[in-house]
Amino acid sequence: MRRATLISVAALAAGAVADKAVHTPTSVKAPFVEQFDVGWDSRWNPSQATKETDQGEQFSYVGQWSVEEPTVYPGLEGDAGLVAKNKAAHHAISAQFDEVVDTKGEKALVVQYEVKLQEGLDCGGAYLKLLSESANGVQAEEFSDKTPYTIMFGPDKCGATNKVHFIFKHTNPLTGEVEEKHLKSPPLMKNSKISTLYTLIVNPDNTFNILINDESVKTGSLLEDFNPPVNPPAEIDDPEDKKPEDWVEEAKIADPDAVKPEDWDEDAPAEIEDDEAEMPEGWLETETQTVPDPAAEKPEEWDAEEDGDWVPPLIANPVCEDAPGCGPWKRPLKANPEYKGKWYAPLIDNPLYKGIWAPRKIANPDYYEDKQPSKFNPISGVGFEIWTMSPSILFDNIYVGYSPEDAKALAAETFHVKRPLEEALEKAALDKNVGDDKAAAAGDWKADPVKFARAKLNEFIAHAKLDPVEAIKAKPETAGALGFALATLFGLLGLLFGLIGGTRKPAAKPIAAKKTDGKTPEGAKETAAAGGSVVPAADKAKPGVTQRKGQAKADE
Repeated sequence: MRRATLISVAALAAGAVADKAVHTPTSVKAPFVEQFDVGWDSRWNPSQATKETDQGEQFSYVGQWSVEEPTVYPGLEGDAGLVAKNKAAHHAISAQFDEVVDTKGEKALVVQYEVKLQEGLDCGGAYLKLLSESANGVQAEEFSDKTPYTIMFGPDKCGATNKVHFIFKHTNPLTGEVEEKHLKSPPLMKNSKISTLYTLIVNPDNTFNILINDESVKTGSLLEDFNPPVNPPAEIDDPEDKKPEDWVEEAKIADPDAVKPEDWDEDAPAEIEDDEAEMPEGWLETETQTVPDPAAEKPEEWDAEEDGDWVPPLIANPVCEDAPGCGPWKRPLKANPEYKGKWYAPLIDNPLYKGIWAPRKIANPDYYEDKQPSKFNPISGVGFEIWTMSPSILFDNIYVGYSPEDAKALAAETFHVKRPLEEALEKAALDKNVGDDKAAAAGDWKADPVKFARAKLNEFIAHAKLDPVEAIKAKPETAGALGFALATLFGLLGLLFGLIGGTRKPAAKPIAAKKTDGKTPEGAKETAAAGGSVVPAADKAKPGVTQRKGQAKADE
């Protein structure tokens, strides 16, 4: 079904593209140029290694590799690429260079390749690794995450992670230890089903430039924009230096000569009664806030000997509903103009203040200065070692060399020819979907309400992807219906969470309070005054016992 759809889309796009362009091998020369033409399998070999996590779990690189033409928005005819076929699988494959790439001779390093995310990228990587030179060369069958590399570059996305990696490994000249240096603020990747071109240029002066589709998205310096930094600080805090016991860091102190003013009253309240206030007209001072419920009846199962004298529950006094208030009236409070609060002595400069203490600096015994980290460790191969939840990631037109001009020429021959063709196919597919939605939306909603609504929604979403504001203006009824649906959904979710969160059993009607033969506990008096049921003190001592004996029998 999917292939049939793509074929129909290709047919639609054929009208927009007069002559189908055909892939032609490039004439660009470099230490490594790979277009995955005939003979690619003599250079590339999949890994047979096992990957072990920090938790001890082991995984094999079972992801399959294939060289094939794209199945989604194909551009140039005969243009095949390396495809990571499987989802939820570890993939690893590598190729050794015919000559080592070494930037120690005042040369730039240029890395460029295409990525085509035919199914998008939900969670996974599509980056490459430039493998470090070793005495044994690139051992493809043993290639894994533990294989030494010099540079890792390319897109990575999962959850909150969305970036183009640029990591290089730097060797400490004093200890020989190798440490990863990560770009501090990497650019965002392009999650697109059409080909995307990623380019990294590192110059001999330590500056770098990351380009996406031949447009610069990040520039900087190897000496300033990586973490941890290439060079350690020349000075460090002296670990033996301790702060003196008499060191004073308080810049201000209370004035010892200050005296509280005689008229300063610390006991004056913050609020006082408003003498100008008058009781509202109609206030019922002789009425109480609550009265016994005249409609309440003593339950038939009430046992005076066991439950005590029955007392009706209290309800809000209906007489007070229309009155401004009931019960004794009290003047409201207002701010006390004489209130000053607690007195504190004002602060003055501390004559003993010495400043914030810091340990003295000493020369860093581990200090070194590498003025040209762009002279990377030699590179002898390239590999893809990735895990992905998205299948059919295609890689093509890999360039590793010294010339930005040659890399740009390769892109002009390949990427900039195929991308307009892929864009035309993508647009044709979008137009076809929109056309189908418009046809469905123009139909009779009574015949198929679900199809009609879905078509309207798809048409709005397609428009909104291009211009959200214009989509709302053009289709206000769809936008309004969508907003209403979302509001209703959130309202139902709120109601559901409210019902789940309400763990206490609501009382539909107050149960009549009972009067015990003995003295009523103070807590019970407060409960009765509030209009609730009185729970016997014996029952209070038993967690969870809140019902009368007769009610408990009825529940049984």
